[in-house]
Amino acid sequence: MVRDRSRKASAAERARHDYVGLDRVLHEKARLGILVALLNRRDGVSFLELRSLCELTDGNLARHLQVLQEADVVEIEKTTEGARPKTVVRLTKTGRKQFLAYLEELERVLQDARASAQTANALRGASRHGFSPA
Repeated sequence: MVRDRSRKASAAERARHDYVGLDRVLHEKARLGILVALLNRRDGVSFLELRSLCELTDGNLARHLQVLQEADVVEIEKTTEGARPKTVVRLTKTGRKQFLAYLEELERVLQDARASAQTANALRGASRHGFSPA
């Protein structure tokens, strides 16, 4: 029975750094920039402004938006302003919840990384002073 507990503990420890909340759809660098730009803009952001904010080409931005739209993370509204077409992008309610959950998971990654770095620094400092962990 003791052996079963140690297996469970080691499996839990291995899973500790799995970070399943880091959704691949959201985690891509350009899409992260898009989502951050949209997060506090409930009225949305125009395609042109988003392109400028994220420094993407029209085609690249359109492709990333397509992926996000297919995942129900953003909604895209196409209208005309005068004779000119206008595209506005907004986070969906689902997308906002998903992205906030993603950010929480990312914060957990950062906390774990900081803790690991502090432990590594403490061990390095201890070994300089004659202490060597067994």
